[in-house]
Amino acid sequence: MSNSVAVKKQKMEESALEQLKEHTVVVADTGDFNAIDEYKPQDATTNPSLILAAAQMPDYKHLVEDAIKHGKKLGGSQEEQMSNVMDKLFVLFGVEILKKVPGRVSTEVDARLSFDKDAMVDRAKRIIALYKEAGIDKERILIKLSSTWEGIQAGKVLEEQYGIHCNMTLLFSFAQAVACAEAGVTLISPFVGRIFDWHVANSGKKSYEPSEDPGVVSVTKIYNYYKKFGYKTIVMGASFRNTGEIKALTGCDFLTISPKLLGELSKDCSKLTPVLTAKEAQASKLEKISLNEQQFRWLHNEDQMAVEKLSDGIRKFAADAIKLETVLQGRLRK
Repeated sequence: MSNSVAVKKQKMEESALEQLKEHTVVVADTGDFNAIDEYKPQDATTNPSLILAAAQMPDYKHLVEDAIKHGKKLGGSQEEQMSNVMDKLFVLFGVEILKKVPGRVSTEVDARLSFDKDAMVDRAKRIIALYKEAGIDKERILIKLSSTWEGIQAGKVLEEQYGIHCNMTLLFSFAQAVACAEAGVTLISPFVGRIFDWHVANSGKKSYEPSEDPGVVSVTKIYNYYKKFGYKTIVMGASFRNTGEIKALTGCDFLTISPKLLGELSKDCSKLTPVLTAKEAQASKLEKISLNEQQFRWLHNEDQMAVEKLSDGIRKFAADAIKLETVLQGRLRK
């Protein structure tokens, strides 16, 4: 068999996951190290919901115990100890994940601070200090912040004043995306699946072709806007409900994908071609806008889906943080 035929045959047999990796940086959306080993992503993201699930697995009991020891050692009130335990636990998971990915890990600031800029900045600096103690350079960390106006401004301060890279999460509106780009944050995570969920729940339409999926349409617009106007902020599509959404965003800078969907993509041999490209973005008819706080709040407020999903997302992440604290509370008292 000639080399060219062999290469062609290999390409034909490549999984959708391998093809996707040729056009997009694939990130694992999990706190489970075994899934990271299996699918070999470039980066990994975590959040309170993922850490809550992972912290209850027997495999990670030692990390929980180490975090409890850290909280007790620092002392203080019960509330202060728990705050220190939570930060340490997130960092311990991050350190382990960084042993398995060549790139970066995203570590989330407590969602209950989403409307307090200064508190988010302080908590982010504390997380970075914990990573430094563990021998991890801040270049390998993305601090996850809610994409409220206060969160976006906290991201701006962290990037400009401290050189700390930020991943703006719970992003649903074009206003949020524009404000994040203007703030100069490293990366944004628009939530494809949650946008889809809202439209299914609030319209007569229960299914969409991948290219017409409201979450896909939203990320496509943001990607095109960023590329057309030269913003360096990375677009990382997140929160997928099916592989069709993922394939429809082939070519996006990054995509963070759950182990379940990574598994489906690894068994799928359909051909993928880039859907999002800088060239297509340049041809788009989008016009540049600039937003101050009042303009941001108004434009975001005009998007009912984004308003509801942002507040709902903050509540859910906060609820999972409280559940995780409850799991840890008994052990902290021993």
